[in-house]
Amino acid sequence: MGESEPLLSVRELRVAFPSDRGTVQAADGVSFDVAEGEVVAVVGESGSGKTVTALSVLRLLPRTARISGQVLFRGTNVLDLPDKKLEALRGDKVAMVFQDALAALNPLHRVGDQVGEAIRLHNHKISAKDERARVVELLTSVGIPNPAARSREYPHQFSGGMRQRAMIAMAIANDPDLLIADEPTTALDVTTQAQVLEVLAEARARTGSAMVIISHDLGVVAGVADRVVVMYAGRVVETGTVRQVFHHPEHPYTAGLLATLPRLDDRARRRLARIPGQPPSPVDLPPGCPFHPRCTLASLPEPCADERPELRSVTEADHRSACHFAGALAARPLEAGR
Repeated sequence: MGESEPLLSVRELRVAFPSDRGTVQAADGVSFDVAEGEVVAVVGESGSGKTVTALSVLRLLPRTARISGQVLFRGTNVLDLPDKKLEALRGDKVAMVFQDALAALNPLHRVGDQVGEAIRLHNHKISAKDERARVVELLTSVGIPNPAARSREYPHQFSGGMRQRAMIAMAIANDPDLLIADEPTTALDVTTQAQVLEVLAEARARTGSAMVIISHDLGVVAGVADRVVVMYAGRVVETGTVRQVFHHPEHPYTAGLLATLPRLDDRARRRLARIPGQPPSPVDLPPGCPFHPRCTLASLPEPCADERPELRSVTEADHRSACHFAGALAARPLEAGR
């Protein structure tokens, strides 16, 4: 990333929610950077804190959330912005593609009107004619056929993939500097997944924006990300370039996620591996390393069960892992349950 200031810098982000069972620690000291034009993938199982982290960047969490730390966008802490400046930031400099396009789109308004509203909110002087032309241009850019006619249709008349494309069109309407895509391929078939990822890549190329892509599937992000942030139980457990994380994982959780992916070069047709056990409850996290109850490397009660491992550099400076055995995983066999 060099010495230039990152576009986005998340520092020691903590997000907690009160509940009947106790305090839910959804994000616990999350830190990572996103450089200009860079694609950073945040991956992990459901409940790992990925979406909460993404929503924190735009302060879209409910009022009950207790947030601390910093979310610096071009050096300004988003968490301290007054409402008017925050509204100016959302959809203009930073935009988001939400996970459930059907829920995010208003069923009572035509798709074209909703894309047009995203333009109009940040360009009050645009004429109705220019707005309609821009809507058609955006829908065309994301691969929606016959865009002028489709812009007059309602969300329920679009397929899942088309709704996701419309969401992307809304997100890139004002050429944002940062695009956040929260599980953009969830519930889509593999062909549509590939198409949506291609549309996101083309949108980035057109706008020059950086992107944070949230996913539970390492396979989805392998071809689009520059760097990967792996989260577990609200914490970052590994971060590095795609090459570092995919070829030399330095945390057993990352290795377990990679082991669950099918391999085209596996001639033996072995059954896919699985990570034993379940993620811990965010209300009752275990002491020490939160992954140790599921980890096959934690054979001794210490230090895994007692000491929380810090995120530290391993084989290369920009490759970091929060594991007591980081740097020696290659010599220790992983036995993810089968």
